[in-house]
Amino acid sequence: MRIVNPSFGLTPAGAEQVTTRPVDWLTDPIVMFTNSKPNARELLDGIRQQLAAIRPIDNIAFMGKNSASQPAPGGMIEQVAQQYRIALLALAD
Repeated sequence: MRIVNPSFGLTPAGAEQVTTRPVDWLTDPIVMFTNSKPNARELLDGIRQQLAAIRPIDNIAFMGKNSASQPAPGGMIEQVAQQYRIALLALAD
């Protein structure tokens, strides 16, 4: 299964053009982000272990909300966006 953001790479109307380099799945830092639903951490850990077969995993980190029933703390999403170029999300049971 491949899930992509269909708006990735599209500049919003009225926004200035920003030039970025393509994502490098073999070397760029990845964050595994969970909303703390049951088994989400285990799912992401399994994906991380599978990635170990094709890339170093020392720059793959885990982050997540404290509770599935609460929104992310202020600034958390912005912090993730600033530190990582790739995010894999586990959002459901």
